[in-house]
Amino acid sequence: MGINNKMKKKHFQRRHLVELFMKTIMRIALVIVAGALGLILWTIITRGLPALSWDMVSQVPKGGYYMGKEGGILNAIIGSAYLATGGTLLAIIISLPIALYLKAYLGNSKWGGYVRLSLDVLWGIPSVVYGAFGFALMIFFGLRASLLAGIIILALIELPIMTRAMDEVIRRMPVDLEHAALALGSTKFEVALHVVTRQMLPGIVTAILLAFGRGIGDAASVLFTAGYTDRIPTSLMRPTASLPLAVFFQLGSPYPEVQQRGYAAALILTIIVLAVSLGSRWLSARLNKYTVK
Repeated sequence: MGINNKMKKKHFQRRHLVELFMKTIMRIALVIVAGALGLILWTIITRGLPALSWDMVSQVPKGGYYMGKEGGILNAIIGSAYLATGGTLLAIIISLPIALYLKAYLGNSKWGGYVRLSLDVLWGIPSVVYGAFGFALMIFFGLRASLLAGIIILALIELPIMTRAMDEVIRRMPVDLEHAALALGSTKFEVALHVVTRQMLPGIVTAILLAFGRGIGDAASVLFTAGYTDRIPTSLMRPTASLPLAVFFQLGSPYPEVQQRGYAAALILTIIVLAVSLGSRWLSARLNKYTVK
């Protein structure tokens, strides 16, 4: 009995040490993540806030802007809004039917697995590869960089993110709801359209806003397809500026004043992404009240 008690005590101590070790690792990881976020915010705030002004967000670049003279980045702010909004809307049109089809007709079948695997692969492809693909198509068809090309490429980037996020929400939906609707005589399409869509509405909103945040912050793909201009685009076939590229070009300038404006542009972009993230959480919490648990 004494030997057994000693073995149990050692086993308990070992488990306690393992738990203490893992808890320490988790806390260190949490501090690293929080510290990295704090350092990023501190850097762009301290360096960008002094250069942030009303003229910067309300004017387009004027002559000599990239040498430290007057002007702003209104062209990049509006261009990013056009690109991200257009890409997100186009991605919704494609991703929502795919997510509903996966739920209603493919489910956990072999083909459903293939589709999900394909979406995961598309999700993992770097945005610069999407940009190179779009650029190759533009050369093949003899097209120039334009707002439309940027919207299409951003939609391709956002498509797997949005579809997989919606799919995961749908798969967590209570099965009893689907069975009850089918028992009442509804078809699979009617269940997907009226029951599933209503139940997954918080997930749809979250997926849309997260994809929008990814789209508005992407630089590599729009560099190849949307180009850059100091003007606000007046049609889909015109090139357009974007905030990520405005940050990139200004930080690469040899003029300290322009570099400071680059940090200010980064601050504006961060505020937009942060607002989108907080908005998605708030909307999701509000819409969750109307779903069946």
